[in-house]
Amino acid sequence: MHPILEKDRRIWFSMWFLSAIATFGLAFLPMFYYFIESRNRHFRREHILEEQIVAYLRRQGKEAPAISESCTERNAKAWAASIILIIPVFVITYVLSKDLIRHEAQQDAFLASAFTVRMFMPQTIPIRKYALITIITLGIGIVYWLYKIVNIYNAHFKAHRELEKEILKLMEEKTAE
Repeated sequence: MHPILEKDRRIWFSMWFLSAIATFGLAFLPMFYYFIESRNRHFRREHILEEQIVAYLRRQGKEAPAISESCTERNAKAWAASIILIIPVFVITYVLSKDLIRHEAQQDAFLASAFTVRMFMPQTIPIRKYALITIITLGIGIVYWLYKIVNIYNAHFKAHRELEKEILKLMEEKTAE
């Protein structure tokens, strides 16, 4: 299978949340682990995709854009284990939100410079709104924020899958000509 056609692993927040209630919060440990691992795997795949696009453009004799800076890989085991202390949940949720914003902005800029057609539209993540809800609800709002972030990552993974198919089709059509 082509490395960029691997599917990103969806996270089913409702299943994990209900499991966490049934296990007095213990199910959040593997949920955070799988969520961060999915994020890391996706960002690695995105980097591979950019390298393939650059190589393709160079073979076509076109000027290739610079590959965007890869997002920092997060240690999934350490981050998941740290949620036992409760406070890191807030930090991790904030960092995951910021990571996706930065990743999507870099991806949009790269694709805009590589192709004439706009192929990707970054999502907006209202971090201030989610932080305010979390503060007003004395921390309970983190569940909503986490729910929204998981869904936004899942939507990004789905959009990226379609984007990869379009890019591969475009590169194959141009190579066949």
